[in-house]
Amino acid sequence: MTVPQVQSRPEATIRQVAADLGINPETLRNWVRAAGASRPRGRRAEAPAEPPTPLEAENAALRKKVRELEEEREILRKAAKYFAGETRW
Repeated sequence: MTVPQVQSRPEATIRQVAADLGINPETLRNWVRAAGASRPRGRRAEAPAEPPTPLEAENAALRKKVRELEEEREILRKAAKYFAGETRW
């Protein structure tokens, strides 16, 4: 299978990239979600009008930490379930 050449286009939609790759847009959307990537809807602003306030920066850092902890918890939950299944007679 040959890999199609795709140019970097930050403004491209999932539908456009999927068409470039020759895959279903929902497949690409699922891959993006599984990778944990996020992209705001609509056009991106060239530069934020104002830098984030200290409170906004703290909120963003806390949201990131919550996501990390939730992911770690899920990994631990799956590991506990796996090992509990191994120890049964």
